[in-house]
Amino acid sequence: MAKIEDIVLSAAVNILGAILFLVAFAFLRLQPINDRVYFPKWYLKGARESPSHGVWMPAALKMPEDELISHAGLDSAVYLRIYLIGLKIFAPIAMLAFIVLVPVNWTSDTLNLMKDVEHSNIDRLSISNIPVGSQRFIAHLAMAYVVTFWTCYVLLREYGIVAKMRLRFLDSEKRRPDQFTVLVRNIPPDSDESMGELVEHFFLVNHPDHYLTHQVVYNANKLAKLVEEKKKMQNWLDYYQLKYERNTSKRPTTKTGFLGCCGSKVDAIEYYASEIERIEKEEAEEREKIVKDPKSVVPAAFVSFRSRWGAAVCAQTQQTSNPTVWLTEWAPEPRDVYWDNLSIPFVHLTVRRLIVAVAFFFLNFFYVIPIAFVQSLANIEGIEKAVPFLKPLIEMKVVKSFIQGFLPGIALKIFLILLPSILMFMSKFEGLTSVSSLERRSASKYYIFLFFNVFLGSIITGSALEQLQRFIHQSANEIPITVGVAIPMKATFFITYIMVDGWAGVAGEILRLKPLIIFHLKNFFLVKTEKDREEAMDPGSIGFDSNEPQIQLYFLLGLVYAVVTPFLLPFILIFFGFAYIVYRHQVINVYNQEYESGAAFWPIVHGRIITALIISQLLLLGLLSTKGAAQSTPVLLVLPVVTFYFHKYCKNRYEPAFVQYPLQEAMRKDTLERARDPGFDLKGYLMNAYIHPVFKGDDDDEKFSMADEPEAEQVLVATKRQSRRNTPVPSKYNGSESPSLPEIVNDQRL
Repeated sequence: MAKIEDIVLSAAVNILGAILFLVAFAFLRLQPINDRVYFPKWYLKGARESPSHGVWMPAALKMPEDELISHAGLDSAVYLRIYLIGLKIFAPIAMLAFIVLVPVNWTSDTLNLMKDVEHSNIDRLSISNIPVGSQRFIAHLAMAYVVTFWTCYVLLREYGIVAKMRLRFLDSEKRRPDQFTVLVRNIPPDSDESMGELVEHFFLVNHPDHYLTHQVVYNANKLAKLVEEKKKMQNWLDYYQLKYERNTSKRPTTKTGFLGCCGSKVDAIEYYASEIERIEKEEAEEREKIVKDPKSVVPAAFVSFRSRWGAAVCAQTQQTSNPTVWLTEWAPEPRDVYWDNLSIPFVHLTVRRLIVAVAFFFLNFFYVIPIAFVQSLANIEGIEKAVPFLKPLIEMKVVKSFIQGFLPGIALKIFLILLPSILMFMSKFEGLTSVSSLERRSASKYYIFLFFNVFLGSIITGSALEQLQRFIHQSANEIPITVGVAIPMKATFFITYIMVDGWAGVAGEILRLKPLIIFHLKNFFLVKTEKDREEAMDPGSIGFDSNEPQIQLYFLLGLVYAVVTPFLLPFILIFFGFAYIVYRHQVINVYNQEYESGAAFWPIVHGRIITALIISQLLLLGLLSTKGAAQSTPVLLVLPVVTFYFHKYCKNRYEPAFVQYPLQEAMRKDTLERARDPGFDLKGYLMNAYIHPVFKGDDDDEKFSMADEPEAEQVLVATKRQSRRNTPVPSKYNGSESPSLPEIVNDQRL
C-alpha cells in the first residue's frame, strides 16, 4: 500500500525525469542539424526552418485556432480540444472537491478504527474513511450531481462548437477528390462484361446525369511488396556504395543469409545490384500479370461524379433491391486509402471480424496475468514472501518507497508498449479500407482493453491481494463491505501510473529520442541527396489509435475518483495542462497527419466520456450500497438515466453533421464552384486520383487509369452482356429488365 512518502518519491522521480527530457529538448532543438527532427513540418510546407527558436511553450500557445486549422488541419485542432475539455471539466470539480469533500473525508476516523484493513494517509482523504450509514454521504451525493451536470454542460457546449467547426471547415475547404468520389464494394460479377464495363454500365443507367468516371481496384499487394523490397535493397546498395567511396582500398562485403549474419560472404555492391535487378524483373512480370489477368481486378471501384450533390446521393442511399451488392460509401481521401485491404473479398469480412473478436477476448483474458504481477509489485509483503532473501534490501525506506510509488506504474507502462501495435494488426486483419477507420477501430479496442484490464483489473486484483487475509477470515455477507472500502484505495496506484505515463511520458514525447537517433543513422549511412534527407525525416502523427484511449483512461479515472478520492484530481489536471502544451507544439512543428477526416472522430470521443461518466455513477452507487447508504440508491439512479438521455439528445442533435453530408450544403458548394470556375476540368482532376500508389508515376500509368468515359450528352448505354440480370432498375420494355442496345436504337429511330 503506497503511502504519502511513496507518492512524494514517485513525484520527485517523474518530475526530475520530465525536467531532464525538457532540458535535453531545449538544447537539441537549437542545433541546426536537428531541425528535421524537431521542425519537420516546416520543411514539408516549404519553409526551411521554424518561424521561431525562442522559448517553445509560449510559442506553442501563441498560434490562434483558425491559423492552427489552416496550418495543421481540423483533425489536429479538434484533437487538442480533448485536452482542453479535461481542463474545463476537472479544474472546477477539483477546487470544489477540495473545499467540500476533502475536509468531510479527513475529519472522520473510520479507517483508524478498522485495524485489520491496510490503509495509508491518502486513503483517509477518500470516501473509505466515512463510517457506515453516516449523514456525511449527503456531501458525496451532492458532489455526484455537480460532477454529472457540469460534465454534461461542458460536453454539450463542446459538441456544438466542434460541429460548427466541422461544417465551417467543410464549407471553406478546397476541392478534393473524395468530395466527388464514392467507394463501391461487392460488385456482382458478370460473365459478359469486364469489371470496368460493368461499373460504367451500372452508373450510366442509374446515375445518368451525375456519373463522370471510375477507377476499378486492382489487387496489387504482391507488387507493392516487391516495390518495398526493392526500396530496401536500394538503401543497402546506397549504404555500401557510400562506404566504398569513403574507403576505395577495400570492397565492402556482406553475408547472404539471415540479416547478413550467416551464409556465404559476397561482394556487397554486386550482391545488392543483382538483387535489385532480380526484383525489377519480378516487378515487370507482376505488372504485366495485373494488366492481363482479369482475376487481378477486385470487385470494387472508386466512382466519381460531376458534383458533390451526385456523390452525396450515391454514397448515402441503397443502390439496388438487394442490400448486399453494389454497396456504396464515401471514398476516403486518396492518402487515407489502405490499399492492402481493398483486395479482401467482401464476404470474408464477417468471418475475419469474428476471428478478431475471439482473439481480442483471449488477449484481454490472458493479459490479466501481467496486470496481477504489476499489482503484486505494489504489495511489499507479497514481494518479501516471493523473494525472502531480498527482505533487508526491500525494507530500506528509499527502496520501499521506490517499489510502492514508482515501480508499479513503470511496469504497467512497459507491459502496454506493444499493445497498440497488436491491436492495429487486428484491425488491419478485419479488412477496414482507410487509415482513419483503422485508427478509430484500433482505438476502440485499446479503450476496451484499458477499461477491463488496467482499470477494473487493477482494482480487482489489487483489492484481492491486499485484503486476502480478511477475505479468508470473514463471513460472506461482509465481503462486499471490504471490497467497497478497498476500491478507493487503488487511487494510489493510479496516481503513480498517471505520473509515469502522463508526466514523464509526455515529456519524452517532445524529446523524440527514437526519431532523433534513426534520422541521424540514416543521415550518416544512407543520405546522398537532399531528397534522401527529406525521406529520412519521420514527422510522425498524433497517433489517434494509441493516444486517444489513454486520454479516455484519464477521463475515466478523474470521473470515478472525483467523488471517491479527490486527491487524484490535481495529478490529472497537471497531465491535461502539460499534454495540451506539448502536443500543441508537436502539431505546429512536427506532426504531419496522414489524412484529414474533418473531425469525424468526435462522436466517439464524446461517447467515451459519457460512458466514463455513467461508469463512475454506477460504481458510486455500488460503493454507497456497501456503506449503509441504501436510501441513496433512488437518488443516484436518476443520474445514469439523465446522462443516457443527454447522450441520446446530443447524438440526435449533432452526430448527423459528422456522418452525413447535407444535400443542401453540397448543392450550394457545387453552385458556387461552377460560378467561380465554370471551365474547370473536373474529369482530368479526378482521372488518376485513385490509382494505386505503386502505379503512379510509372510508364504504364495509363494502363491503370480511368478509361475515357462518354460525355454527359451521350444517351446510349453500351453493354456487352447477354444477360441483364445485374441492371437493377426496371425497364419499360418488359417490367423487369433493362433494354439491350439494339432495342434502344430502334426506339430512338421511331
